[in-house]
Amino acid sequence: MALPAAALFFVFHTVPALQGLFYSFTDSRGYGSWDFVGLDNYVRLFQDEDVLDGYVFTLGFAVVSTIAANVISVVLALALSANIKFRSFMRSVYFLPAILSVIVVSYIFNTIFSTGIPQVGESLGIEWLSTNILGSPDTAWIGVVIVTVWRYCSTITVIYIAGLQTVPEDVIEAAHLDGASAWRRFWSITFPLIAPFFTINILLSFKDFVQVFDQIVALTEGGPGNATQSISFLIYRAGFAGGEFGYQSANAVVYFVIIALLSALQIRFLRRRETAA
Repeated sequence: MALPAAALFFVFHTVPALQGLFYSFTDSRGYGSWDFVGLDNYVRLFQDEDVLDGYVFTLGFAVVSTIAANVISVVLALALSANIKFRSFMRSVYFLPAILSVIVVSYIFNTIFSTGIPQVGESLGIEWLSTNILGSPDTAWIGVVIVTVWRYCSTITVIYIAGLQTVPEDVIEAAHLDGASAWRRFWSITFPLIAPFFTINILLSFKDFVQVFDQIVALTEGGPGNATQSISFLIYRAGFAGGEFGYQSANAVVYFVIIALLSALQIRFLRRRETAA
């Protein structure tokens, strides 16, 4: 029964990946004739400032978004797990962003950042609020982070809520009776018990954020200039539209290796953290 799925995966995933690895050693433009260039593409990558800037932005964006999304999600999970009115309704409403298309959400936020917020800022006489943050190289990344965190927090929060439901209530009550503060109960009891869920969320969110693409397309298209050009967007734009198919195939191979190494390091570190907890 698994054979058809395995065959489809091999044809539509493994074979294209192997083709990309092959073309990374060529000067292919994606069409027409090509020649082998050996490791020249890989050597050029480490001398290309656009590529290096793309990696700096992508990794920095992934780190900031991962931290922000997980911190906010933990707080929301604690709030949505408390004994509050309309808790089920609030959980349903909060999960709505997860079912919306990333590209649609990004286009809506593009309008909000470029038109809605500046108009509010002008009416209130607030200068810093009257400008489009996506129009400045110094602040455009903030808009991308806001949209990404808003879109993905719901999914991360659901996983934390599931983790909080595994925490024994009698242990929390005993700590409360012993005089432990809310912060002490969370840090010394709750957080160590949900450490496996923390590991899952960190790994999944970082993996998704380091491959950021849709938000870049809809919000900034890599601009202003190259200020928000992620590696996935660079590979797409230069590889398919810029005639650098072979060169960007090499970039994709390096990109894959970096993501795999970072994921392995994260797993090793976070599992040690779980054991220590």
